[in-house]
Amino acid sequence: MVMDSPEQRRKRKRFLKPTNFSPLRHFPPVRSLLYCFGFFVFFYLLFRRHTSAFHHVIAHSRLSSLSAFQMDPVSVFSKFNELPQFKIEDRVSFPDHVLLLVSKSTDTGTEIGNRLKCIYKSNNSDSDSDLDNGVRKGRNPLSVEEYNDNRFLVRCPLPPVNFSSLITLQQHGLMIDTTEDKPVNSWENLAYEAVLDGNTAVVFVKGISHRQDKESDPKQFSCHFGLGDWKTGDKFMLTTRALTAAQEVVRCMLPRSILMHPEKALGIRATVSFRMPRIHGRSHRIFLPSVAKISTSKPTTTMKKHDLCVCTMLWNQADSIREWVTYHSWLGVQKWFIYDNNSDDKIKDVVKNLNLEGHNITRHIWPWIKTQEAGFSHCAMRARTACNWVSFMDIDEFYHFPRLTSTITPSQGSLLTLVSNFTSSSSIGEIRTSCHSFGPSGLTSRPKKGVTVGYTCRLQSPERHKSIIRPDALDFTLMNVVHHFHLRKGFTFVDVDQRVAVINHYKYQVWEVFRAKFYRRVATYVTDWRENHNEGSRDRAPGLGTEAIEPVDWRLQFCEVWDTGLRDFVLGNLVDVSTGVLPWDRSL
Repeated sequence: MVMDSPEQRRKRKRFLKPTNFSPLRHFPPVRSLLYCFGFFVFFYLLFRRHTSAFHHVIAHSRLSSLSAFQMDPVSVFSKFNELPQFKIEDRVSFPDHVLLLVSKSTDTGTEIGNRLKCIYKSNNSDSDSDLDNGVRKGRNPLSVEEYNDNRFLVRCPLPPVNFSSLITLQQHGLMIDTTEDKPVNSWENLAYEAVLDGNTAVVFVKGISHRQDKESDPKQFSCHFGLGDWKTGDKFMLTTRALTAAQEVVRCMLPRSILMHPEKALGIRATVSFRMPRIHGRSHRIFLPSVAKISTSKPTTTMKKHDLCVCTMLWNQADSIREWVTYHSWLGVQKWFIYDNNSDDKIKDVVKNLNLEGHNITRHIWPWIKTQEAGFSHCAMRARTACNWVSFMDIDEFYHFPRLTSTITPSQGSLLTLVSNFTSSSSIGEIRTSCHSFGPSGLTSRPKKGVTVGYTCRLQSPERHKSIIRPDALDFTLMNVVHHFHLRKGFTFVDVDQRVAVINHYKYQVWEVFRAKFYRRVATYVTDWRENHNEGSRDRAPGLGTEAIEPVDWRLQFCEVWDTGLRDFVLGNLVDVSTGVLPWDRSL
């Protein structure tokens, strides 16, 4: 082979060198073309890789990942910007479901709920695969609700046997935040709500006290505010001392930085720690997990206070709420706070229709089971700036004014008139009214005209009482036992004469209604019907036991006195004279 001489190579190089008019000058350098080609191949392979199993992509971003649906790269790329920006912040395990707290980016209008699936992963496999093939299963959620601070609540069924409780979500074939590095919180020990109240923060905590109507030593507790890990302290955290601790409510001082700029505190996570007894001369502090983010108890508007409001907590009472609201509105109630404790009936639609009819009802989602006392404390704070008086009662309790039954011209707004008589008092902070418990009254099915007309037989003596309170008069601890609150020093209560007013408590209704109580009771310190505890308590049905089995003579029980007072009043004053229809008849 003949080698070129140096002179020949120089000539060839000059000959091949392009002139200023050469067309090659208008093309990018070869190196740039190679970079562009490599960049394209990289993204092509990236998206193609995730079409078969897209469970761990973008784990640290706010974008949702793709599901196990087979897509070609072009299809994936077209949907990339359409992925809803949701993130599963926390999971809480309850006895009958798992609650997912899901946050939404403020810059997306995408809603959650349609075609949503709870996704379960098998404990026996570390790999991801298609749904319902033994590795992953999909189930419909029990409910999806808007919560607060751009958060949603998704209640998922308990995992199937041998499947993990680290539940993820899928919507429209797209996975929502597959991050699994956060453990599932146990409902038994958890900070679940936090509210700014003046220059303090009130934190609601499960698991710190099992004593009803008792205060704890606040020196044993501290509150913590921040964005990091409470146990390791690897992120910014502020700590303050507790001022009061009672039942599930801990009140703490606000950190100075939050006190100076309270508007910047909204959404900050809060929790509580408590000091354990000394062991071998040393003590240590236990930090409770938290899903609580600070909200405010202040109303969004500065309207004039309502004279009379009502607060209640309910579960699946869509069939009953219309009669209760309509009747008490006639008596003078102006504002309603409904704490919905995981209803899965049509309560949302019923409340919406009642508002369209002129009733002022706020439905507050309260997913925390067996926390009625804490929920009432929460409601009392919200109502303080909106109401002069607040009645705390259940949806099966109706005020009755016996003297009005025999009055020729009954007074509309009688309940409002009653509380107004005490508004000018500087010492009355609570109005207590006795309750009469009614039985099935011989019925075997729901009364068509409502409970006030259908149930007319009751026990002889009253059981307990219910209260209307002045929010400004409540004790700093917010402690209550459902029936009444603790009052600040200088305030007292008054008992209403039973000849003036009583409460008809339709406690023991027909069996198809009453048996729902066996599912769960809302009060914290009241034993569930199915538990073998305190079977002789007045909080239980005498002689009923722990099984949801209808007694043979249920329709005849709890009947000692026939009392048709409220029935006669309703039929005589609230019926439409032209049609004979009661205001709530259409919903029954």
